[in-house]
Amino acid sequence: MTENEVYDKPTIIKHSLGLVNKFGKVSSASPHGSIDGFLLSQLIEQYGSPLWVVSEATLHRRYLEMYRAFSLRYPKVAIAYSYKTNYLSGICSIFHKEGAWAEVVSGFEYDIALDLGVPGEQIVFNGPCKTREQLERAAEMGSMINIDSHDELYLLEEIALARGEPIELGVRINMELYQPSWDRFGFNLESGQALDACKRVISSEGLRLVGLHIHVGTFITDVNIYHQMAEKLISFCYRLQDEHGVVFKYLDVGGGYASNNTIHSQLVSGQYVNPTVEQFAEAICPSILRGPFKTHGMPRLILEPGRILVDDAMYLLTSVVAMKTLPYGNRTVVLDAGVNLLPLCGYFRYDIHAAKGTPELSDDGLLEEVNLYGPLCMQADCIRLGIALPPLRKGDILVVRNVGGYSFSMSMQFIQPRPAVILVSDEQVEYLRLPETTEYIRHLERIPDRVAKKKSVKR
Repeated sequence: MTENEVYDKPTIIKHSLGLVNKFGKVSSASPHGSIDGFLLSQLIEQYGSPLWVVSEATLHRRYLEMYRAFSLRYPKVAIAYSYKTNYLSGICSIFHKEGAWAEVVSGFEYDIALDLGVPGEQIVFNGPCKTREQLERAAEMGSMINIDSHDELYLLEEIALARGEPIELGVRINMELYQPSWDRFGFNLESGQALDACKRVISSEGLRLVGLHIHVGTFITDVNIYHQMAEKLISFCYRLQDEHGVVFKYLDVGGGYASNNTIHSQLVSGQYVNPTVEQFAEAICPSILRGPFKTHGMPRLILEPGRILVDDAMYLLTSVVAMKTLPYGNRTVVLDAGVNLLPLCGYFRYDIHAAKGTPELSDDGLLEEVNLYGPLCMQADCIRLGIALPPLRKGDILVVRNVGGYSFSMSMQFIQPRPAVILVSDEQVEYLRLPETTEYIRHLERIPDRVAKKKSVKR
């Protein structure tokens, strides 16, 4: 060893071969080569690392699969894409081009929908925090407003009186379907709150009850929950029609449909066990069809899917920046993407693969169990513990799959600016969002003159 060489203490690293289960080889053992024909290494070289990549073909496919599954089982269906899941304008526009409506839960999201050309009557306005100004606009635009509280009811009543014409609305309800109950939003059915709220709307001179809305929860993997919901919803419709003569224009059964992702509590990968869109549709539609509706006056069935449409279509590419061995022998990989880009790491066991492109990364190579950490200077920046991957080295690329739902909309600039988002389609790559810069992040900041440090003058 020459005097310029650095001594690196040898380390025994455990490798394994095979790692099969009843479903075959573990998913992370297989390298990932490309996205819609584009090599991952070429995308990183051109657009930088880390990098979000969206597949337009997958977005189209997922939307058509869901629309087909429900429209074949019920005659009047509208898919109102859940903006909060991923409100990138390019993604929303792709769904709207297919015919999707918009489901929004804030004035911010309502603005995006209008800017994208969505007609007011095709915007579903939900959420627990609607201001007077936002409600006035939604009423003027003819949007479907689903009230979440009596305070919203009173506000809309005042707005209707000022307008001199009634406002049509829906009442959001919740049910006891599983524990712990998803009961923060709307009015509870079993306790009688929902009936009282509906009767209050019915008795109002300025309001008209034309719909019901329910959202059973998030990432629901049990289709029986949707079946129970639909049965209870239709039973409530019968009561409101028989006792109060309500004629429904729509029934909104919300979202929460699980994608192919995997939550940490699942022992088996979600792609093997989570329900299909056909199973969700079969759990809901037959019950709605048995409702108290005349053939020519059946209410529109509104769905509010989010992650089931976008999860599979979005990937996060990230590069290895360092390799370390912790005191107890744990092999650690430091990546340039962290929990600031994947805020749901604590909830999902993401499907992560090494990219093809180096001799070490082959389908039949050895596997090494490693912990994946991000670039943030904080102990909690952990992407995945104990994942089996081919041996990695600095500069190698990993791809995190199924990150379309909430990863971007909940991501944040923290220590590191957020990277670019690109769309791959028909043999071309386009930006959906440019990478953030220091100037972009700071452009809303202001430094009062009294605390500003004067820049030194160079002589």
